[in-house]
Amino acid sequence: MAADIHVHFHPDERGFVDRASEWIERAAENHQVKLTDFLDPRQAVILESLANRSGNVVYRLDGGYEEAERRRAVIAPDYRDPDDIPASISVLSITSDDSKITDLQHGDYMGSILSLGIKRDKIGDIHVHDTGCHILVSDDIVSYFHLQLQQVHRVHVLTEILPADRLKTAEVKFEELNLSVASLRLDGIVSDVYRLSRTKILAPIQAGRCRVNWKVEENPSKQLKEGDVVSLQGFGRFKVLEIEGMTKKGRVRVKIGKYA
Repeated sequence: MAADIHVHFHPDERGFVDRASEWIERAAENHQVKLTDFLDPRQAVILESLANRSGNVVYRLDGGYEEAERRRAVIAPDYRDPDDIPASISVLSITSDDSKITDLQHGDYMGSILSLGIKRDKIGDIHVHDTGCHILVSDDIVSYFHLQLQQVHRVHVLTEILPADRLKTAEVKFEELNLSVASLRLDGIVSDVYRLSRTKILAPIQAGRCRVNWKVEENPSKQLKEGDVVSLQGFGRFKVLEIEGMTKKGRVRVKIGKYA
């Protein structure tokens, strides 16, 4: 691929752009099939962009269920049918006889999984239920989790490997906030959501610690729109659920959903 492909992406994304370009080149020129680890939505957009530029490869994205956020990619030469190539995804079911399992949250499961020394890329979406959790995991590592994961945040747990079609999804839970803001600028809304001063928000944004739709955003004045997902390192993430119009004083009413 052209060497100037990097100009279309943020500098922080260049490493992934190079890897994805290599996968596509090997599929197109060496007839190799590539099954990636789980990609976040931004990485999926980059991969699709590069694959569509090539024209000699086919691909599909699969996260184990239709609405998956994190998905694996199958990349193949254009004479192959990517639907015939399995995504190799299983469900790790986590349960417990301890009633405290109802108190566990997404971060508790994530922390326990990562403490086993496995990269985040091997893990897809995490669905937390009142009685436990279902985690999408790549087949090559799911047996390791099954053997090694015995505790989540001091709660002793039991694990079981299930096929992806037995996944029990969980509804995304938001803490809803109704804001009245002067504008839809990134820094202003992030400031109001996390109750930090505008001054304290500027530094992390300009340092590349903020992402909008999984893409690094260093411009504090970027205008947000309905549906945007914003994350600030160390603070979590939120979604712009609805822009509800103007107040009589000319401010914008915005409904925000902070991810639980």
